[in-house]
Amino acid sequence: MVGLVLTLASSLLSAQSIPNQDFETLVSGRPTGWRSITWSGSATFSVGGGRSGGHAAHIAAGSGADAAWQVAIPVRPNARYRLTAWIRTEDVAANTGRGALVNLHGRKEFSQAVTGTTDWQQVEILFDSGRDDAILVNALVGYFGQSRGSAWFDDFQLTMLEYKPWNPSVTIDRSKKGAPISPYIYSQFIEHLGRCIYGGIWAEMLEDRKFFFTPGTQDSPWKIKAGSVAVDRVKPFSGATSPRFVGSIAQGGLWLQKGRRYVGRVWHRGVAGRNLRLTLNWGGGSTEKVIKQLTTWQRTDFEFVAGEDTRTGELTMHSVAKPAWIGAVSLMPADNVFGMRKEVLAALRELNAPLYRWPGGNFVSGYDWLDGIGDPDRRPTRFNPAWQGIEPNDFGTHEFLKFCELIKTEPMIVVNTGFGDATSAAAWVEYVTAKHKSATTDQRVANGKRTPWKVDWWGVGNEMFGPWQLGYMAIDQYVRKHREVVRKMRAVKPDLKLIGVGEVGGDWSKKMLQGASEDMDLISEHFYCQEKPGVASHVDQIPEAIRNKVAAHRQYRRDLPELKGKRIGIAMDEWNYWYGPHVFGELGTRYFVKDGLGIAAGVHEYARASDIVLMANYAQTVNVIGCIKTNPTQVCFETTGLVLKLYRNRFGTIPLKIGGDTQPLDVMAALTKDGKLTLSVINPTAESQTLKVSWSGAPSRSRGTRWIIAHDDPMAHNDPSRPNVIEIESVPEPPASDIVQVRPYSINLIEWP
Repeated sequence: MVGLVLTLASSLLSAQSIPNQDFETLVSGRPTGWRSITWSGSATFSVGGGRSGGHAAHIAAGSGADAAWQVAIPVRPNARYRLTAWIRTEDVAANTGRGALVNLHGRKEFSQAVTGTTDWQQVEILFDSGRDDAILVNALVGYFGQSRGSAWFDDFQLTMLEYKPWNPSVTIDRSKKGAPISPYIYSQFIEHLGRCIYGGIWAEMLEDRKFFFTPGTQDSPWKIKAGSVAVDRVKPFSGATSPRFVGSIAQGGLWLQKGRRYVGRVWHRGVAGRNLRLTLNWGGGSTEKVIKQLTTWQRTDFEFVAGEDTRTGELTMHSVAKPAWIGAVSLMPADNVFGMRKEVLAALRELNAPLYRWPGGNFVSGYDWLDGIGDPDRRPTRFNPAWQGIEPNDFGTHEFLKFCELIKTEPMIVVNTGFGDATSAAAWVEYVTAKHKSATTDQRVANGKRTPWKVDWWGVGNEMFGPWQLGYMAIDQYVRKHREVVRKMRAVKPDLKLIGVGEVGGDWSKKMLQGASEDMDLISEHFYCQEKPGVASHVDQIPEAIRNKVAAHRQYRRDLPELKGKRIGIAMDEWNYWYGPHVFGELGTRYFVKDGLGIAAGVHEYARASDIVLMANYAQTVNVIGCIKTNPTQVCFETTGLVLKLYRNRFGTIPLKIGGDTQPLDVMAALTKDGKLTLSVINPTAESQTLKVSWSGAPSRSRGTRWIIAHDDPMAHNDPSRPNVIEIESVPEPPASDIVQVRPYSINLIEWP
């Protein structure tokens, strides 16, 4: 979809052309600017005899299909248009669809349908562009059902009929205040998925460092450079096997920086008196460590300094003539902080999120927390139960809670109600929070933590409403399981703050509230948005999704007797955009200016619903649909991360009632604790806008400050190698007046004394 989105310059023409509207420009036999898509059935796509030229777009749906040629067309916002096209058909039958027609994707606006066998005839759609600067057009056979036959489409034309300039205005009344905005709406979520923790937060440079896969096999990152490898299943160091090798095994693809120190450790055994050699190679040179072997497992720490910058460094282990056993090996930059990347922690401190949800997500429904405690080198490696790859269990309970301590945030732990049970959940609560002496707390002490942690927030399961979830079950059964899990958890710590699994689709949230309202403090909701061609429509998806969730829960409060006298709020503990190519590993999608605009609009909507949305966890923080992106040596804020950092640190906490017609802008105002006024204006259009402001209780006549996130290109983005394409600009702001001017594609947060 990203390739279909057209960027508009700030100065728009009075009309825009349709890309390749007559299908005469082909590349490899395909019309440029158009793509083929089949929603159901079977269709073939080609170019055939045109009406006025050599080519027309052709769809053949012999046995029935819902399929289209699709194109993104730039339009001017707030304009009236006529879209026309010519259609020829052969044996087209509507069946469960409509036949051959043209429609605006996602808007349910469509032309007259053509069926049967016909010569060329013109069809049209009259539409208003609204706030959008682009629309997605389908030339299709079907439409919410399957049609059969052949259809040709040609000579599209777009004509602007009317244009009205925007005239946004707002009234702001300092005396009309809403419920305080919970700081928890700026919370985050990290999961054992892709490069969120491993390859993101965690500093380990080696993959499969405990040899879940045998070196030299297809799935192993370790290659055999010389000699041979066997597997020891009798006395493995960690997990089920440990490799025994003669010769050399190596792992490459390491990013090294000249002069940077790297520290590591290796658990090994071999023939007494024989040497194990470790070599770090950076292409033009190498450095080596020689280790004397013993017949019993021993840990040896080592250190290297890289001689050159490279992205193809290699760590090699050599055992000549006699075998060596390797249990676990680790390599990290020496400046790691308790195993975490120093530069990533610095960015997370800037983000300043008040709470982090962990460890999942879908991952948690197959996670055994016992795998993630004790000596990390001895912890078993497992297949990731929900996602791709393996889980080394290096980042477990102790590491997560140390992570929260390092970035000065509050933890929220989610227990496993999928394949897990109430006893395991309660034991985890005891391990983390209990002061009394027991076998479980003795285990915590033995693992290095004498005093318990303070963890108030606990999630009870994740997305148990979905058949993709491990341990998925029907709602009536799950309500009973939820209550049993909570009963045992609260037997350990009665004052836990608990979040139940919700989903307003169907009856899930309703039945959870009916059957378990006494057993939760908040109820979770999740949503993810895809991409839309118009920037404004793309932005609007986020606040619209929030409004829909909020409206459903307000209705529950009105309708359900079980909620009388209760105020169970919403924890939107997964929310974000999720689309596009995975540039940063598994689910590592890139975000653009338009995504930042949408996340800012989401914060506005949370502020408007401050009485009921009490928590929101952006998913996920690092790399995986993350607001921070990394490569092995660098880190940057995505536009979405810049937004969350800005609003968390600068936006007020007491929302104000606003009125007026703010279109096409999204406007919100709030007071800070010390009485400053913050006004936030989002402009999702390609034109500068002037907002007229009417004040009731205006700020003082002092100058203020404006923070701006903006770019003329809504597809502009940051990257770890180019981290400052989009930044938060800070400029002086004149005293409050009746006019606020904003740039195209911009977020403007203004603060006055």
